Amino acid sequence: MAEDCLFCGIANHEIPSEIIYEDDQICVYKDIAPQAPVHVLMIPKKHIESLDTVTEEDRDLLGYMLFKVKDIVKLAGIENGYRVVSNNGENAQQTVKHIHLHILGNRKFSWPPG
Repeated sequence: MAEDCLFCGIANHEIPSEIIYEDDQICVYKDIAPQAPVHVLMIPKKHIESLDTVTEEDRDLLGYMLFKVKDIVKLAGIENGYRVVSNNGENAQQTVKHIHLHILGNRKFSWPPG
């Protein structure tokens, strides 16, 4: 965990958040600025800055995160499809330097995004 990281503070329960799921590897909570009727963030409890900084050691954790998406979708009440987004770097609008997945649903999305 990084001391000055907002998401690490949430995962450590130092910063209040509406957590909908948590286990020993990940924390999932409602986004404070939702872009869909359901918008949650999934973060690993391990501090990883971005997809550009993952290591071989992170392979199982990232696979686990993707594996858990289907369970989170059900738990969050998302129906008829959803979008999973990972913003990576400045041009992609990654505002917190801690890898995370946005899971959005319960509205029709357009393409292309952004």
